[in-house]
Amino acid sequence: MQFRQQALSKLQSPEEIDLPVRFARPQGWLVLTVTVLVVIAASVWAVTGTVSSTLSAPGILTHGQGSYILQSPVAGQVTAVLAEEGTQVAANTPLLKVRTAQGTTVVRTLAAGRLTTMVATIGSVVTTGADIASVERVAHAGDPLTATLYVPAESGASVPVGASVDLTVQSVPAQQYGVLRGKVKAVGRTAQTRQRIGAFLGSSQLGEQFSQHGQPVAVLVQLDRDPHSRSGYSWSTSDGPPYAVDSMTLAGGAVHLAAQHPIDWLLP
Repeated sequence: MQFRQQALSKLQSPEEIDLPVRFARPQGWLVLTVTVLVVIAASVWAVTGTVSSTLSAPGILTHGQGSYILQSPVAGQVTAVLAEEGTQVAANTPLLKVRTAQGTTVVRTLAAGRLTTMVATIGSVVTTGADIASVERVAHAGDPLTATLYVPAESGASVPVGASVDLTVQSVPAQQYGVLRGKVKAVGRTAQTRQRIGAFLGSSQLGEQFSQHGQPVAVLVQLDRDPHSRSGYSWSTSDGPPYAVDSMTLAGGAVHLAAQHPIDWLLP
């Protein structure tokens, strides 16, 4: 009761009626001001600022014209291998000699290109229709390389033609020589089946590898040229690797997508 009477008497005292009411402490005003400024800055950045993103996809360096698989027209034993992997071959070039019951048959190329894989070896037995070699279609040894990336079909529409691409090449240490530069030249609009990829690259194994997460779309990347580098192409380092880069080399691509305003993510 004593505390209650003191409180009532204090409320009835006219001495403190004219004192100003303190709504907030100075520290509170400071926090409020900072919060408002942060919200305003974030809003301005959301409208005027841009954020870039990248899309990663596996790929391979080729000459852009695809490959074909050469199959044995006969059954028998290989008695001679007449060409080496990596060499340029003309159309109708002898590749193998196969001894059959009817005599010796010479297996020849179907079209000009670069012999990328020779499956058959001397002494091996081949059957009719067995894969014996793969040849990459290329008219001249100096034809420029391109890169083919296999992008998930649901992400293909987000890849713009002309976008910059950084390629990590399997045979080139990226920490020492950097990444290969290029730009998107074309984007496929049809999903690629395992069989179609294998037929284009001349390897059923690569067809399996690039389609293991579903049917992708093919993105063609034109490599930036640099006549001053040993490889002939532009790298993120000044010189790049001190050797040439071969076709049919696996690579990983990072496609730089178009920059977006953060507010675009919030608007439908």
